[in-house]
Amino acid sequence: MLIIPAIDIKEGRCVRLREGRFEDVEIFSDDPILMAVKWVNKGAKMLHVVDLDGAFYGKLTNISVIERIVKMVNVPVQVGGGIRGYKEVKKLLDLGVSRIISGTILWKDKTLAKKLFEDFSEKIIAGIDARDGYVAIEGWQNITSVDALDFAKEMERLGAQRIIYTDIRRDGTLKGPNISNIEKMVKNVNIPLICSGGITSLADIKKLKKFEVLGLEGIIIGKALYKGNILLEEALELVVSE
Repeated sequence: MLIIPAIDIKEGRCVRLREGRFEDVEIFSDDPILMAVKWVNKGAKMLHVVDLDGAFYGKLTNISVIERIVKMVNVPVQVGGGIRGYKEVKKLLDLGVSRIISGTILWKDKTLAKKLFEDFSEKIIAGIDARDGYVAIEGWQNITSVDALDFAKEMERLGAQRIIYTDIRRDGTLKGPNISNIEKMVKNVNIPLICSGGITSLADIKKLKKFEVLGLEGIIIGKALYKGNILLEEALELVVSE
């Protein structure tokens, strides 16, 4: 199972939000590129990069930082945030991004969603951000009436090859993941799942590791790594040894 460090970029800096709120931000580095290199040097096999400004404004904003990260590391980089059209997807892939995380555009335009899955296959990840079980879009600012699991099943029917599921209520809180919701999701979809939100300790990783046989492919960790609650080397060793 993959342990994937998160690098969230806001105004060119590496930050973490609490519960997806843009007004509740903590800065961890002025240089996301150096942070990316740090995690790779510590053993990360993949990086999760989010353009928070892009998510908020609905257009790619930190693309130059993303391009530099891709050039500086030798592991796959998956990117999300503000990617609202086919051209943006193609542009990022041409820059060397390995996988694109799409959320809002998949909810808004099912025809485009199907085309993206058909044209780019595993290079497109269905990003499902949920607050209290309902899909959140447009930088987590708008909560829809769509159940997250129903949306996941719909994305699978349209051709999604992989899902990233984030519990916004837990994200950046260091309160632990929503185990029951993750279990519900992984048991009811038939494609690989990556989870995010609230992972705080090695004990959390142990609990989630049990779902690997059901299709949990990876865990995205942000604040716990930056705060030192989890050491990346220990997390990587745990998922190999368990």
